[in-house]
Amino acid sequence: MDDSNAVSVDMETIYLGGKEHHIRTGRGTVSVIVYGDQEKPALITYPDLALNHMSCFQGLFFCPEAASLLLHNFCIYHISPPGHELGAASISPDEPVPSVDDLADQVIEVLNYFGLGAVMCMGVTAGAYILTLFALKYRDRVLGLILVSPLCRAPSWSEWIYNKVILNFLYFYGMSGFVKEYLLQRYFSQEVRGDAEVQESDIVQACRKLLDERQSINILRFLQAINGRPDLTDGLRRLKCRTLIFVGDESPFHGEALHMTSKLDRRYSALVEVQSCGSMVTEEQPHAMLIPMEYFFMGYGLYRPYQFSESPRSPLSPSCISPDLLSPESMGLKLKPIKTRVSLQTEKGHER
Repeated sequence: MDDSNAVSVDMETIYLGGKEHHIRTGRGTVSVIVYGDQEKPALITYPDLALNHMSCFQGLFFCPEAASLLLHNFCIYHISPPGHELGAASISPDEPVPSVDDLADQVIEVLNYFGLGAVMCMGVTAGAYILTLFALKYRDRVLGLILVSPLCRAPSWSEWIYNKVILNFLYFYGMSGFVKEYLLQRYFSQEVRGDAEVQESDIVQACRKLLDERQSINILRFLQAINGRPDLTDGLRRLKCRTLIFVGDESPFHGEALHMTSKLDRRYSALVEVQSCGSMVTEEQPHAMLIPMEYFFMGYGLYRPYQFSESPRSPLSPSCISPDLLSPESMGLKLKPIKTRVSLQTEKGHER
């Protein structure tokens, strides 16, 4: 218990004293952590299955360059799926399981609670699906989408069946070793997960410990919602907000990101593939997100303040580092602005 308290204090300091709000919506209570100046434009985040803002976005916000870029321009609103916040109790079995539409509608209630207009959105995998659905339902409330290893189609038969297996394990055995391994494979590349000869990395060890704190019934409910998700493909062309997609080339959802990119309007969207990375780019290679995000925000007249650009490690400070290091290849990036749907389909065909 002492260790847990110490971690909470450390994280609170790093997160600039963010304040937690428990907001009652028509679809249940949702936790939102707010930090930054609430007079600034809003950026909302939504994490992947079994995660919250601490386990899904802290790697990105631990980067001084990302903190200066994001906090200079936005007030951050971290939305947790129901029962995924730190210290969450088990949700009563009597509570109805929300659908993905219910979860998207919770987001609009959160925006209305804080009196927010149009917002920037950042989501990871299942969270990216919820925010994409939110953007389709409430187009006038979304400035832009930053999606990390997103889902957009209904689950395939193989995914649906595997998720059913995981749901049964969660129901009968809780957060078992089998479920944790499934989740870690979902989030991270093999390189950081390690093997018999190589120890798993610190970020994987930290995530494993955080998963132990999750209430299995709460994860089960979110997974049930995601496993029943409808296909959003037909609506993607109607999205007119700018969309920036990141995906690790070792993510189980790599093909899903390519499919989604090919269906979006090429005038408003771009894809960044991150080499040697799993799904959770925000944790595994957050530095790879910095330059693409800065260019993305420039389209809104947002920028990174010069007073925060003195770190020689900053990839957003060209005067501090060799120009050679600014090449996408040196950062493990393959930048792919969309040109035609055909080119993406051709590349996807080669991967098969």
